[in-house]
Formats: sequence, C-alpha cells, structure tokens
Amino acid sequence: FTFLTVIYVFILLGNTLIVFTIACDHVLHTPMYFFLSNLSFIDVCHSSVVIPKMLADFLVEKKTISFGECIAQMFFLHLFACTEIFLLTVMAYDRYAAICKPMHYSTIMSHRVCLKLATAMWLGGLVHSITLTALTLNLPYCGPNTIDNFFCDVPLVIKLACTDTYVFEVLIISNSGLISVVCFVVLMISYVVILISLRNHFSEGRHKALSTCAAHLTVVTFFLGHCIFIYLRPAKSLAADKVVSVFFTTVAPLLNPVIYTLRNEDMQNAVRKL
Repeated sequence: FTFLTVIYVFILLGNTLIVFTIACDHVLHTPMYFFLSNLSFIDVCHSSVVIPKMLADFLVEKKTISFGECIAQMFFLHLFACTEIFLLTVMAYDRYAAICKPMHYSTIMSHRVCLKLATAMWLGGLVHSITLTALTLNLPYCGPNTIDNFFCDVPLVIKLACTDTYVFEVLIISNSGLISVVCFVVLMISYVVILISLRNHFSEGRHKALSTCAAHLTVVTFFLGHCIFIYLRPAKSLAADKVVSVFFTTVAPLLNPVIYTLRNEDMQNAVRKL
C-alpha cells in the first residue's frame, strides 16, 4: 500500500507539473508539447481509474466492487487507454513530420490540424469504449461474481457471463487487439522511416532526434506491449496478467514525467522558470 501510494503521488505530481509547465510557458506552445500535455492528462485520468480502488482494497479484508462501479471502471479504463494508443500514434506522426518534412512542418501540423487530431483521437476512444461496454452489458450474469484481478476489464467480466462468450471474445480481439497491433505496426514503420531520414542530418540534430524518438518508443513499448498481451488472445487468466497489469497502470504513467522531463532540455528550463 505504501509503495504504490508513493508511486501514485509521483504520477499525479509529475504529470500535473508537465501540464502546468506546458500551459504556462509560451516557448512550449508547439504541436509536440501540446500532445505531450494531452498524454500527461490521460495518464493522470487512466491511473486514477484503477489505483485508488486498488489502494482502498489493500486496507480491507473483503475486496468488493458493485456491478455499476465495475462497468464504470471498465468504460473509463478503455476510454483513456484507447485514446492514449491513438495519441501515441499521432505523436509518432508529429515526429515524422518534424524530422522528415521540416520545411513544411508548420503547415502539416498547424494549430487547426492539431485540434482536429486531438478531437479525432478522443472520439475514437469514446466509440471504442462505448462499443465494448455495450457488448459486455448485453450478456446475462447469474454468478460466479469473482474477478481474478485488481480491476474490472472486459475479458475478465465476460468470463462471469452465464452463456457462451466465444463470439464476444472474437469481437474483443478484433477490436482492442487489432487496434493495438495496427497502431504498433504504424509506429514501427514511422520510426524506421525517421531513422533512415536521420542519416542525412548533422550529428547534433541526429542525436537530439534519436533521443526524442527513443523516449517515445520506450513509452509505446510498455503501453502497447500490455494491450497486445491482454487483448490478442482468448479471455482466460494467466499468472502473468496481474504483473503486466501493474506495469500498465503504474509504471507506464510514471514513465512520462521521468522520460519527457528529466531527459528534455526545453522542459527542464521551463520547469526551472515555473
């Protein structure tokens, strides 16, 4: 309880600091930092859906959650997780435009385009979450009522249904699983193109671009790795699920402040000024 409470406090403070720093410093009012502030906001929301309930359960012997709270937790978990997947893909496109099309970058990633991309990723996450939640609610439940994890998720909840869930499992794989895989493939392709393009850059510019891309790729690997592991297989529990889920809900949101603040000179200067 103490260890995860400290981590949660760092997640809240670190990501909130990033959002306020970017909002207050006009130097950081660029597409890259606009999307980074969105990422920090999503991480605060995403971790807050799961961690407070998990911490409360550490303090009681009987760990329960109502059906309504379970569905709400599942809805918001998928809303923020799917939106973050789309956001990470958009951030990769932003880096591609900045590195491979520097002369046209301000046109490609104009303020209007950034707002449209942000709206599209939030709407995409909302549609995804509503779809999965609606599918889950349409199933009949009559027991058992024990979830083999510390939070409610679609694969865990549909296992409790009193009917054959094979079709629903296929729909989950074709929805969450394919979204994760397709976005991961797109991200990998974009980074290959970026690395090829970097061969023509000067050493200093190449080092800075590689540093930015390496940080982004670290976050992507942690986050999408979990999604692919959980959602690209039938709804059955494995011993590793809980360990992977802890990384998904605590380590990944903690990485953003560490990677983007401690390793970024512009953010360091902005934090000092703030």
